[in-house]
Amino acid sequence: MYIEILLLAYIIDAIFSEFQQVKYLKHPIVLMGNYISWFEKKFYKDTILIGFLLTISLIFITFIISFSLSLIDNILFQALLASFTISSKMLYDSVKNIFDAENPKVAISMLVSRDTKDMTQSDINKASIETYAENLSDGVIAPMFYLLIFGLWGAFIYKAINTLDSMVGYRNEKYENFGKFSAKLDDIANYIPSRITAILIALLFKSKYALKNFYKYGKLHDSPNAGHPISAMALALNIKLGGPTSYFGKIKDKPYFGEGKEVIEKSDINEALNFKSRFDLLITFIALIYLWNFFL
Repeated sequence: MYIEILLLAYIIDAIFSEFQQVKYLKHPIVLMGNYISWFEKKFYKDTILIGFLLTISLIFITFIISFSLSLIDNILFQALLASFTISSKMLYDSVKNIFDAENPKVAISMLVSRDTKDMTQSDINKASIETYAENLSDGVIAPMFYLLIFGLWGAFIYKAINTLDSMVGYRNEKYENFGKFSAKLDDIANYIPSRITAILIALLFKSKYALKNFYKYGKLHDSPNAGHPISAMALALNIKLGGPTSYFGKIKDKPYFGEGKEVIEKSDINEALNFKSRFDLLITFIALIYLWNFFL
């Protein structure tokens, strides 16, 4: 278990996440993305095998580097590196910016792949909450889960898998075969964290109903994982997410998640974002208990 590194990493992200944007620092996820782009440009073929080689090669490189760095026996150093895998503050700020933006359509278009031109304010609010809930798993809970179990290299390998999925894991003509292995591996990697995220949402919003029913709605999603935190958030806030959504000029008849009101207001975004303050308190509480036991 790597509880000390996890707690410090989360606190560093919560307080200093902006330092990751310093110009002379290359974020590790950016470096992973650069490698994926280079490999695709150099070796792309519409085959599962080449996509498999991309995935294995990135995971291997990530493991060698992150495992070597994990051998440096300094908790603060490892926590600093681990904080690059956690995006709690960045995710919060990105969604909060949509709430405050002068042009919300432009702001939401930076975060979602759906068509934004004809969105109503309710559509923008809905997309913001869905994005926040789904990415709580990918950007916060999943890397923390693998960090806690495997240490630094576990968190970075998870981010490599997740970055691969976000870049090549699409079901379209170009990536159906090339990105298939990455997409399936991402589904496996997120299976447990997505459900932990849904449970945490239900517990932190004190919603027994969300805890009991998130799976019923979550399993309706195309993804085996994304629907669970979205459904938990919808049920906890008493709103209805999902529904028909426009992608690339075509309406996709997505199922609804939740049973509440369909017109989503800005106040609902704020309520969803309250997850962070509640989760911060949970992390602080765990850290205080750990420190208490450490000094006894």
